[in-house]
Amino acid sequence: MLISWKLFLTFNIATCRAAFLRVYVLLVYSIRTGKMDDIALRVSDHVLEVIFSYLDLHTLRNCSLVCKRWNRFLNDENNDAWRMHCIRKLAQEALSSDLLSSVPTYKSKLRAFYHAWNPNDCSRNIYIRPNGFTMHRNPVAQSTDACRGKIGFRHGRHAWEVIWEGPLGTVAVIGIATREAPLLCHGYVALVGSDEHSWGWNLVDNHLLHNGNVQGNYPLLNNAPKYQDCQTKDYTHLYPLYMEIQKYLWYT
Repeated sequence: MLISWKLFLTFNIATCRAAFLRVYVLLVYSIRTGKMDDIALRVSDHVLEVIFSYLDLHTLRNCSLVCKRWNRFLNDENNDAWRMHCIRKLAQEALSSDLLSSVPTYKSKLRAFYHAWNPNDCSRNIYIRPNGFTMHRNPVAQSTDACRGKIGFRHGRHAWEVIWEGPLGTVAVIGIATREAPLLCHGYVALVGSDEHSWGWNLVDNHLLHNGNVQGNYPLLNNAPKYQDCQTKDYTHLYPLYMEIQKYLWYT
């Protein structure tokens, strides 16, 4: 009797897997061809949740364009599909810390991760901590180092929150740059804003830099606060970027 029960259970699990695989194949076929099978449209939310949790983000975007039901389902930024993607990509250190405490949904946490620093596009003197959001520079004398974000933009209106902890040093600049902007140089130079491929905000003196020249002060406020004047030396900068420049792809 026990053997029969085990065989029955195994059979049912295998049947479920086969049915699940069939639905998955139908969904992928529907997405790629644009031809919706009836069974693909009648899939329950629970099954959709499981299948969507295994699709890559580009495919998920295509899924959101298939029909209103799928679009409505994926617009729920706290469902299990986004939760699974979030758990796979983000380190537990980041999820359990206060770093993302103000980011309310799983999808928005995932979005924050994809717009954070790129460990493969930075100076050799810089490394990204395991949480995926914190950049650390090794103290190398007579060296200026930079790091770009993962995703670039050609147009739109974007903003980043940058928290700089500790002393600034000789040069401390945040801003935007293309892939052509250098990430490392000898001496103390404002890398971001040093050429036509970047704009930088020097936190030391609140200067706006571009093409190697000071373009004025930023922000344009009377008695604008400076990092050096902050008693805690832990200052949060909201860096806005307004651009409609199609020629270049810009990164933080």
